Amino acid sequence: MLAATAAPQLVATAVPASSCTTNSYLMWAVHGTNAATIRSKATTHSTALGILYKSHKFKVHSWTKGAQWVNITDKNTGVRDWVSGKYAYRDVKMCLD
Repeated sequence: MLAATAAPQLVATAVPASSCTTNSYLMWAVHGTNAATIRSKATTHSTALGILYKSHKFKVHSWTKGAQWVNITDKNTGVRDWVSGKYAYRDVKMCLD
């Protein structure tokens, strides 16, 4: 009688997040919405300081692990603080190696 063996494990290889989030030459933009709230801290429960519209240009200063929150300066209004990484992120086309 043959012993039962576990099915082989599939190992997914992914491009490291750093290839998209740490390359300072790739452009960031607002996606998935027309506007995102700029907040005083990297949390939805913090004070709203302004709105980052899709048409606005912005500078990225830093981001949290996994780019869940992005610290930006809105070049149109001068407001600097945190925007959700759900809305401010790099275009996938720009991250392909």
